[in-house]
Amino acid sequence: MQGAVDSPVETPRGVRIGPVRKLKAYVALTKPRVIELLLVTTAPVMILAARGIPDLWLVLATLVGGTFSAASANAFNCYIDRDIDKVMKRTSKRPLVTGELTPREALIFAFATGIASIAFLWAFTTWLAAVLSLVAILYYVFVYTLLLKRRTPQNIVWGGAAGCMPVLIGWAAVTGSLDWTPVILFAIVFLWTPPHYWPLSMRYQDDYAAASVPMLSVVRGRLAVGLQVVLYAWATVVCSLLLVPVAPMGVLYAAVAALSGAWFVVESHRLYAGAVRGEELKPMRVFHASITYLTLVFVAVGLDPLLHLPIPF
Repeated sequence: MQGAVDSPVETPRGVRIGPVRKLKAYVALTKPRVIELLLVTTAPVMILAARGIPDLWLVLATLVGGTFSAASANAFNCYIDRDIDKVMKRTSKRPLVTGELTPREALIFAFATGIASIAFLWAFTTWLAAVLSLVAILYYVFVYTLLLKRRTPQNIVWGGAAGCMPVLIGWAAVTGSLDWTPVILFAIVFLWTPPHYWPLSMRYQDDYAAASVPMLSVVRGRLAVGLQVVLYAWATVVCSLLLVPVAPMGVLYAAVAALSGAWFVVESHRLYAGAVRGEELKPMRVFHASITYLTLVFVAVGLDPLLHLPIPF
């Protein structure tokens, strides 16, 4: 029986794989590390929207629907970009490049998970959350992947809006509506995306150049990237502090946003200063710092309403 379950499958490209490896290939197609980061921003927003612990089944349904949504968008992205993924070392192990999945399999999976996301959110959360999921998928596929990515160095700026949608989906799942608080949370992630992704593009500059993808590091060079990272990092931190009077948030969030934001800005300035001095840069330091920063801010978003510690003005 074990041999029948794990019997190898011959793909059109001659790669023999079993069902377990096939499953792992489907998981890789979804870019699970990206999904993890998106879910980190969803659950805390739901706590803030409820001003307490929301119904746990609602949280689970929203996270499942959000996972399907991100999986669909990422699978479409891998399908469309499979030609440049072959060229870039960073993406050369993706399942459409290795032959572990065929383009047809990836496309069916992308449609299936997208439909599942919309249906799941509509059935178990709110219609608005389902519509926002559809918008996120369409925006990532048509605006970022097809329209912007291969045409402009501003691709990640405007294309990154798709990655902000889980914030709105989480809020809409709880309240069935949107207001200024989720808009500010959306803006935090929107402004954070360039200083998060551009250092990564510096690290893999040769990859993007070989694939003719006009990332800012390829078109303008590391000095321009360093300056833009600093400017967007400052904008992100300022925007995060706007949440204090608007939400309103308490002592915990204000302290975490200010302190972690200061660290993020310092790391961004270090990158720029190194570029100005012509030193060997370590852009991944800012990349990892950006992930830690966003995680801390959104954990504080979720914890702050549970503590009820208002700021004494």
